Amino acid sequence: MKKLIIIAAAVTTAVLGFSVPDVQAATAIDVDQLLQQVRSGRARDAQINEQRLAKFRAERATQAAKVAEAKAEQQREEQRSKDLDALFEANDNEIIELEQAVQDRLGDLKELFGVIQQVAGDSRANFNSSMTQAQFPERSQFMTELAQKVGQTNRLASMEDIETLWYEIYREMVETGKVTKFNSTIINTDGTDRNAEVTRVGVFNAVADGQFLYYNADANKLQLLARQPKARFLSRAEDLENATSGLTAFPLDPSRGALMADLVKSPTLKEKFHEGGIVGYIIVGVGIVGVLLALWRLIVLVGVSGAVNRQIKNIDNPGNNPLGHVLKVYQDNPTADVETMELKLSEAIVKETPKLNKLVPILKIIAVVAPLMGLLGTVTGMIQTFQQITLHGTGDPKLMAGGISQALVTTVLGLTVAIPMVFLHTIVASRAKRVSQVLNEQASGMVAERAEQAHANQ
Repeated sequence: MKKLIIIAAAVTTAVLGFSVPDVQAATAIDVDQLLQQVRSGRARDAQINEQRLAKFRAERATQAAKVAEAKAEQQREEQRSKDLDALFEANDNEIIELEQAVQDRLGDLKELFGVIQQVAGDSRANFNSSMTQAQFPERSQFMTELAQKVGQTNRLASMEDIETLWYEIYREMVETGKVTKFNSTIINTDGTDRNAEVTRVGVFNAVADGQFLYYNADANKLQLLARQPKARFLSRAEDLENATSGLTAFPLDPSRGALMADLVKSPTLKEKFHEGGIVGYIIVGVGIVGVLLALWRLIVLVGVSGAVNRQIKNIDNPGNNPLGHVLKVYQDNPTADVETMELKLSEAIVKETPKLNKLVPILKIIAVVAPLMGLLGTVTGMIQTFQQITLHGTGDPKLMAGGISQALVTTVLGLTVAIPMVFLHTIVASRAKRVSQVLNEQASGMVAERAEQAHANQ
């Protein structure tokens, strides 16, 4: 029985909002006191509920009044919406009538403003691609605003706008035939800006500090060419900047930059050389070696030829030269008969000949191999071209340009090396042959002299 009372007390305290410690405390008090507390809690809850009901009954009339007021406001707003719709429709009809009246009153002026809009748009496009835009940047904004203004049916171009349009077009025509200097911000090749004095030749060319410029429409500024043309053109640009009057020769680009762009895109001699690839490098390397060998042998043979000429004037004292060696053989054999002397002198000449012709065959080989190597580069270049055609087709010629360039450049390099090597080989070989001829002449003379001596002794 006591346990049931404790459980009932716990449930009662939970319903009344007491905490667990209150339940534990309730187990310690008398059962009558617990019943008294439960009875008091129920009375308090009943009182609170009664107060809430009284409040709800008191506010019910107020809520009904608010609902009625909200419905009245809804009816007023719905009526206002209908009135606004009617007003909007009336205004829309009035606008249509006024626009029609404007169009009727404009008459032929509509065509005029249409032409103004078209001219303003075309002029803006022309100005944005013209070099004069760097000098007069504000006119592009005016043309844009004028085209937008005239394009709207409820706004017309003023007389001032029409006069400004005419003035800007006329000024562009005048500036086309003028050489003008002005200060402007230009873009360097590294992307940085700097202020410089620009010399503009009509709408065709512009130079600054002796360098050519082009108009960058995206940045609305003049910009240095990524690669300047050759020195002869740059010198003309400097002459134009320094000139104050009179006539000055200057490379004018009538295509407004197209020819200049193609000119600076053309590869230099160094770039053409690199287009030859590995075969081109080998050809040039072989050519350099051949030229060095030819020059060295030519210098040696010139020295030998000079020594031989000096030896001819001093027959009695053989020196350290080919003719001196032959003379020494003659002097070392004073008692030899004619046949023996002829054989000994021939042997001495044969020993000297390889020294004179040293490396001459190599020069001939280089002269023959160089064009063959050029042909090899041609074949490899064409193979590369056909590979590109196989992979990508013939739609883009740039894909085939690399192989064709290699084929042509290697051919040119091979011929460039072979032609001078033929001349160098001929010069060196003729110089060696000339010295050999002197040796043979002198040997023949010595044999004849020995034969005369033998005939005299008989």
